[in-house]
Amino acid sequence: MFRLDKKIAVVTGSGSGIGKAVAKLFASQGAIVHLVDLNEESIRTTAEEISIENGSAITHICDVASQQNVKEAFMEIGQADILVNSAGVSHIGNVETTTEHDFDRLYNVNVKGVYNCLQPAVALMKQQGSGVILNLASIANSVGLSDRFAYSMSKGAVYAMTLSVARDFIKDGIRCNCISPARVHTPFVDGFLAKNYPGREKEMFEKLSQSQPIGRMAKPEEIANLILYLCSDEASFITGCDYPIDGGFIKLNN
Repeated sequence: MFRLDKKIAVVTGSGSGIGKAVAKLFASQGAIVHLVDLNEESIRTTAEEISIENGSAITHICDVASQQNVKEAFMEIGQADILVNSAGVSHIGNVETTTEHDFDRLYNVNVKGVYNCLQPAVALMKQQGSGVILNLASIANSVGLSDRFAYSMSKGAVYAMTLSVARDFIKDGIRCNCISPARVHTPFVDGFLAKNYPGREKEMFEKLSQSQPIGRMAKPEEIANLILYLCSDEASFITGCDYPIDGGFIKLNN
């Protein structure tokens, strides 16, 4: 079950975190994975780790916020059975403290970046009459999170784009879903704590972990497992859905 043998999978943000976990898992399941990331060193590391495990990976240094960069990358790729839009950035601040620069940065990567990848991927999938798209949304789609104004805006847009693509291209054999994680322990979290809470990293890590009723953050590999299922043939009846993967955050935080 959940094999992706010879499928062409494009994974953005695959240099670290969830994207990296997805790329490695897809490769282990037989996919030919195209790694798309702006960080050349990180993406090469991901490719090397996949190669060591006898997987197949091709790197594309690409800024998803640049439509021209993305078009050139997809021209090189040439075929896409699966697209996972994992590239994204975060921001802390409310509507008063969020600057125009902050807002534009979140929009350009998290919203426009997804659009930039959706457009060529959908065109390729229409030509072959099939395809699967998985977008990374967030629990911020469904609940109000303190000091996450711009981030929540961007992930709400990802959720809306998911539904739109699912509706518009269902007759072309294209499925489109999204998932909404709560906090996931990635290098971003460690960097955030080191920058904002020097000397208190362990204390704040525990506090953030306990905000999930399950009592911890998710591991990137756990998120990747759900993404694998939704992108596999076993999930062929699922489209236009958002799947919370949140340790009980949305329903049990009363």
